[in-house]
Amino acid sequence: MNAITGTEKIDLIEEQSNSAAVSDVEAGIRDFVRNDVANLRRSIDIVAEQSPEVSVNNVNSLIQRVAGASIRDIENLISELESLRDLLHAEAKRVQREISGYAQLSQAAMKSTRMIADNVEQWKGSAEGLRNS
Repeated sequence: MNAITGTEKIDLIEEQSNSAAVSDVEAGIRDFVRNDVANLRRSIDIVAEQSPEVSVNNVNSLIQRVAGASIRDIENLISELESLRDLLHAEAKRVQREISGYAQLSQAAMKSTRMIADNVEQWKGSAEGLRNS
């Protein structure tokens, strides 16, 4: 009883096409690596045959090409970090100003409250003095 339904057939066909696509990608990667390694070997052979000055220049240019993108990325990252540092400094100053303003407001409120309490106390004393007389 090996009956395969329609959906199972579709799943089997999709699985086969997926495995074929994976195999194609793997083959492409293998070919790319082989070609890349072959190019590197040829470059090494050419460098070995040339004079030491030319070899040094080739090595320097290779290092610059390889490191160029990384250096640009690092420089971009550094500039972003510097701008974030500046933003944080500006925000810290703003927060300090806000805290200072709230502290001054709090002190003014405390003084006003003391003055009101003192005046109320004086009025109570005056009112009691008038009642007693």
